[in-house]
Amino acid sequence: MIALRDIGKTYRLGETSFDALDGVTLDIARNEYVALTGPSGSGKSTLMNLLGCLDTPTRGHYSIDGEAVEGMDDEQLASIRNRKIGFIFQNFYLMPRLTALDNVAQPLIYRGLSPVRRRERAADALRRVGLADRVGHRPNELSGGQRQRVAVARALVGKPELLLADEPTGNLDSRTAREIMDLFEQLHAEGQTLIIVTHDPGIAACCKRMIRLHDGHVAEDRSV
Repeated sequence: MIALRDIGKTYRLGETSFDALDGVTLDIARNEYVALTGPSGSGKSTLMNLLGCLDTPTRGHYSIDGEAVEGMDDEQLASIRNRKIGFIFQNFYLMPRLTALDNVAQPLIYRGLSPVRRRERAADALRRVGLADRVGHRPNELSGGQRQRVAVARALVGKPELLLADEPTGNLDSRTAREIMDLFEQLHAEGQTLIIVTHDPGIAACCKRMIRLHDGHVAEDRSV
């Protein structure tokens, strides 16, 4: 599903340059459950941005589901994100004045669905994450774990090929974090492809494969 070949990403600061990624080659199959780990500065955030089509590589080849990403313009990248990728972030990024249902329905506005169909799909996604009884609640009426479940539902509502989560348990206590990881395990069992970006070895151990970066290179790639 995902193919990376000799990926490099160079940032230029004035007359100096810095290789955030250098020669990364990876394949990720459909329905894999992957942890992307590494210390601060290892390149995992840069790789996450490339995988999520938030950025493009300086060199190398990246394709998702057979579509080559390198060389795409901003509009094409936005189309890939909208059609194929669901994002989950540490800080939830929910709209405070909207209900859970309306937060989840937001991405579907760009799909051209009718308001009725958007709300039906959003309600289905909330049921999938165990929040059928919270559709009318606003974020300040929900616990941290419930807010993250709303964020997961929002990522799932577009039926993405890839679910990409960046430190998804970083703002949660250990019990709630375990509940979110149990939810990811359920989604994986249902066939969802997941990549979890984390610095937490306990979270990485919940995944089925661990890719560890160091200084812009793949230092380790193994089954967990």
